[in-house]
Amino acid sequence: MKKKKKKAARRKKPPVDLDREDRIHMEIVADSFNEYELVARWYGYLENQIEFPFTATCSTERQISPLDKGDEVEVLEMAEPDECRKEMMVVIRLDVRKYLAIPLSQLKPTSEASPATIQAVDDWCYWADRGYEF
Repeated sequence: MKKKKKKAARRKKPPVDLDREDRIHMEIVADSFNEYELVARWYGYLENQIEFPFTATCSTERQISPLDKGDEVEVLEMAEPDECRKEMMVVIRLDVRKYLAIPLSQLKPTSEASPATIQAVDDWCYWADRGYEF
């Protein structure tokens, strides 16, 4: 029996959120003069704002991830900086001894996550869904 391929799901481009745009600009973009600095600023912002570990659900499927929409995972930490050159990645536990880095943009924190965590993840997902790039 063949396993069904996952389609790369695209989330709908969110409308412009001026408060979020201002926060992202002031916290991340303003002092970034090239793509490397922008990656480092995003990484630092997320690492400082997110309270690990937190529980999240998969909101969109990706071909590079084993998660199905609706799967619940424990997010342990940011992936190593070298893994975040194209997009922000986080580490989840697959089972007792296995861990995997997956795209942060496919996750939505549960309501038990801290407000700072929810806001930071939402900021990254907004950025990615708007089509902004490093």
